[in-house]
Amino acid sequence: MNDATDLILGCVATGTAVTVMVYAARDWIAALFSKMEEDIGDKLRRLRASPGNLRAWLRLWLVGIALAFFGFSLGLNSLIFGIVSAAFLLAAPWYLVRRLAESYRRKIEDQLADAMVTLSNAVRAGLSLAQSLEILAAQCPRPINAEFRQIVAEYNLGKPLDRTLTEAKERLKSENFSLFAAAVLAGHEHGGRLSDTVERIASSVLELQRLERKVLSETAQARKSAVYMALSPLFFLAAFYFIDPDNTTALFVQPLGHLILATAAILNVIAYIWARALLRPDI
Repeated sequence: MNDATDLILGCVATGTAVTVMVYAARDWIAALFSKMEEDIGDKLRRLRASPGNLRAWLRLWLVGIALAFFGFSLGLNSLIFGIVSAAFLLAAPWYLVRRLAESYRRKIEDQLADAMVTLSNAVRAGLSLAQSLEILAAQCPRPINAEFRQIVAEYNLGKPLDRTLTEAKERLKSENFSLFAAAVLAGHEHGGRLSDTVERIASSVLELQRLERKVLSETAQARKSAVYMALSPLFFLAAFYFIDPDNTTALFVQPLGHLILATAAILNVIAYIWARALLRPDI
């Protein structure tokens, strides 16, 4: 048989094997897909993005992963590169959405202390809680003003205030906002000096933010070093190509070279994520 026939038979055999495996694990795949959709949808709602066509995008995403896997496995005759590329395409978008959601949460928490001080001053001036929240929706900077606008809009439409605050707390997944919501709900339901309670919470949040900024400033150089270390293998690989092009090219054409490159890439990603986790302030 010629090479074309071998390639066709190999593609048919691989496709049949993958089809049988997918069919056998269809329940597990459906459960995993639903969990993935729920997780990404929660992060998109936190980013105030509509997850309306999320299922269609996820299916397109999985098709792209399959195409990348078969493209590298059959087109470049490298199963290792196919697995690594599929794993990268599977993890990268989820990691990006998670980082964006975390960045959005941090922006909310950075602006929350000033918002609580404004609320305390408005309540102390004699305004009702609903009027004070309207002031926050109008005067606070983005992105926290969007959250208060949604709270005020839902309250004006007839939804109870405790429900709007509870939904915002579940949407943002912020400990500081949970404290703020608990204080507002306690003052709304049981009375008491809401302004003093909110002001004390704001002072605590400001102190926590000061400590976090101090930790971030002291670990800034270490975080930059982690980025440089993650990018350095690419520069070393390019330098080795000019020094010894034959052996460097062999890394991309030989199965052992594929294994070495894949192992190095995986270890490099793990080291970077580990370094970021160690340098993340947790106060």
